[in-house]
Amino acid sequence: MPFVIVQNDITKMAVDAVVNAANTALKMGGGVCGAIFRAAGAEELQRECDALGGCETGQAVITKGFRLPARYIIHTPGPRWRGGGQGEEQLLRQCYINSLKLAAAHQCSSVAFPLISAGIYGFPKDKALQCAVSAITEYLAGAEDDMEVYLVIRDREEFRPSRDALRRVEDYIARHLAEEPPPLYQSLDAYPARQALPDLTDLLATREETFAQALFRLIDAKGMTDVEVYKRANIDRKLFSKIRCNPAYTPSKKTAVALAIALQLDLRETEDLLNRAGYALSRSQLFDLIIRYHIENGIYNIWEINQLLFKYEQPLLGA
Repeated sequence: MPFVIVQNDITKMAVDAVVNAANTALKMGGGVCGAIFRAAGAEELQRECDALGGCETGQAVITKGFRLPARYIIHTPGPRWRGGGQGEEQLLRQCYINSLKLAAAHQCSSVAFPLISAGIYGFPKDKALQCAVSAITEYLAGAEDDMEVYLVIRDREEFRPSRDALRRVEDYIARHLAEEPPPLYQSLDAYPARQALPDLTDLLATREETFAQALFRLIDAKGMTDVEVYKRANIDRKLFSKIRCNPAYTPSKKTAVALAIALQLDLRETEDLLNRAGYALSRSQLFDLIIRYHIENGIYNIWEINQLLFKYEQPLLGA
């Protein structure tokens, strides 16, 4: 943990291992494969790859990183898209899972992936993205050790989350940005009915509760474990421990929102938790509108949310 989508050149990622979208012969190719070979030193890398004797689709092998910032290169041949009826998605998922298993076996704490098979192998980019996210998050959910995993996107314009999700979020944002702001109440007579307000006794009882105290009260109330929460929130164990050990700790807004999403809080509960850290969800900020949309519609998959945040160049939740 955690899992982050970034826009970068994968050959410049300072991680323990970068993943090469290889071919089964482990020969220097085009696209990501060619870029990695050139940056690492094509002759040296090809010599080591030749000694391995190839790799089957969906499997993974490892070499030194040579001139890359990364210590290792994990080579995994992705499937060619043949219409979706020949097990392509399962093979693509195996590329990610087998690469992560190999990275863990070599004590790698950070791994950077390209979007495998989404180039000349013709995999639809939206399907390739969903396979990547699903496989990586499934692996991390069951992993005992923390590992930072990056999905590296070279061109943001080619990043394609679900069309339906994108359309729904765009409609929601457009509708809320077009609305007139609510009027300020000028007198007590114009204020909503008394029964609509929170009970003053409850407010006084919890007024001194910090963000951290409220967080752990909610974790207990939801019957969840610390590990379950910080993995769902896409934050690492060290950061979560800081919150656990310091009742006065104030996290960043994106971390606070991530924890609310992990706990599947409704909008009122989320706003209350954020207020304790000094934050709010605005109806005019793009980041806040995307968060509000997902909470209002009961969508608490943090990696699905992060895809939309990345598309709109907003900070990602958790990491």
